Amino acid sequence: MKALMQEFSVPDRYCGPKGMANGGWISGLAASYLPAGGAVEVTLRAPTPLGTGLRVERENGRVTLFHGDRPLVEARPVDDELTPPPFVSLHQATVAARRFLGAESHPFPTCFVCGDREPRDGLRIHPGPVGGVPDTVAAPWFAHPELAEWSASMPLTHVWGALDCPTGWAHLEPGGVALLGRLTARTYRRVVPGRTYVVVARREGRERRKLFASGAVYEVDGRLVAASRATWIEI
Repeated sequence: MKALMQEFSVPDRYCGPKGMANGGWISGLAASYLPAGGAVEVTLRAPTPLGTGLRVERENGRVTLFHGDRPLVEARPVDDELTPPPFVSLHQATVAARRFLGAESHPFPTCFVCGDREPRDGLRIHPGPVGGVPDTVAAPWFAHPELAEWSASMPLTHVWGALDCPTGWAHLEPGGVALLGRLTARTYRRVVPGRTYVVVARREGRERRKLFASGAVYEVDGRLVAASRATWIEI
C-alpha cells in the first residue's frame, strides 16, 4: 500500500550542479525515511530540482521521491557489506586537501559539499590525492555547528553528502565532469558538530562511463563513522 509521507522542496543552498540538489544530500534525505542501522542503496533516476514541489512515498519498504509523476530518487534497505577505504591520518588528509583539483578547476563551484562555500554555508570538503596511497583522496571535515542548526548530531543528509563528492573526486581529472548515479551507505556512529573528521575515498575501477569508488568518514583516531559505495556516470 502506498502512503503519502511528506511534501517538500529542496532549498537552494543544498545544490550540487547549478539548479540541482546535491546527489549525496538528496540520497541521505531518502535514506532518512528508512530504519536506521543498516545499509541503504539509493538510486538517482533523474536530477532533483531545487525550490519546487516534491513528494515522498513509501511502498513495500522502499522510499521514492517524485516530481509530479516522475520518480527521481529510490531508496531501499540492503544487506550489503561495505568495505571502506583505509584510514589516513588527519595530517595526511590536511596535506592532501592542499592538492584539491577543484581549487583550480571545479565543475560545480557552488556545490554544498565540495564547493567554495562559507564554512557556515557548506561542508567545504576538498579531497586531494594522498601521497604514497594509490587511487586515494582525502580531506579533513570540520562539522560546523551551524550546519547542524545547533543540534546534537549532524543530519543524515550532510553525512551522506560527505560520503558522496569525495568518491567522485577519486576519479575526476582537470576538466572532467561526472554525476552520481547510485550511492549505498551505512552509518555506524553519529557525527558530532564542532568536531573534525577525516573523509577518505578510493577509486575502485570503471566500466565505460561508469566510475566506481568507495568512501568513508572516520574520527581522527581512526574509528569508522560511515562507509559508502558509489557509482558515478561520466559526462
